[in-house]
Amino acid sequence: MHPVVRGLARGAHYGSTGVYPLVPGVDAVARRTDGSLAYAASPRAPWGTMPERIATALAFALPAGADPLAVAAGMNPGMSDWMPLTSHRDAHRSLGTVLVLGATGLSGGMALHAARLFGADRIVAAGRDAATLNALRSAGFDTADLTDPDALARTVADGAPDLVLDYVWGGVAEAAFAALERHGLAGETSETSYVQIGSSAAATAELPAAVLRSRPLRVSGSGAGSFSQDQLMRELPLMMSHISDGSLPVAYTTYPFRRVGEAWAHSGRSRAVIVPD
Repeated sequence: MHPVVRGLARGAHYGSTGVYPLVPGVDAVARRTDGSLAYAASPRAPWGTMPERIATALAFALPAGADPLAVAAGMNPGMSDWMPLTSHRDAHRSLGTVLVLGATGLSGGMALHAARLFGADRIVAAGRDAATLNALRSAGFDTADLTDPDALARTVADGAPDLVLDYVWGGVAEAAFAALERHGLAGETSETSYVQIGSSAAATAELPAAVLRSRPLRVSGSGAGSFSQDQLMRELPLMMSHISDGSLPVAYTTYPFRRVGEAWAHSGRSRAVIVPD
């Protein structure tokens, strides 16, 4: 039960078709007719992945010993960071410094571990939850407390990030842009790629013109329309293998189908996973 599922159902997501009735769900772990388990995604609208039988454009067999609940919970949020991390690594041959805005949530937390898997030189977790930030610091990540208005400025003062993964947008993005703005006319050779992924803080953010003119800055997004089917087919099985072996940890809460209403209202730092009764 990903946020995108709720957004599509209420017509608030950019992928909404406006066609009703619809069957909710964008992905699932399903049991095939031969009894094997597969991760299945990309159903054809208005059919989702919550009926008894489904047909999807993508299906990958689960690795042996994989936790199907972790796979169901983690593939959608993990994809949001895995694809831009892959693209940045392929374009620059390394990641350098990665800054994750909204790192104390489920998706942002997965992004931190994915950046570590990709060999980033420095990973900065930016968020508001003090307890989670403390735990991340103990796990070896640098942190920035977003309740401190100067935290991002200090982070960038230590060296501009090569890649920013933004799960919150709104005022946090504006603070990041302010921190990235350079002063003086000396040239800057290092480029920052800023990837907009989520908008939990606000749907819009102001980007001052001076930021774009004072620093090599590339702004893009990560979503269903930002990468090709071929890229997905290549990367999803690899990401699933890391979820399966625990190197991409996923927190989830299960609900039987008869409690689907509770799953729909679920909030917090775990992903709701609906299982058959």
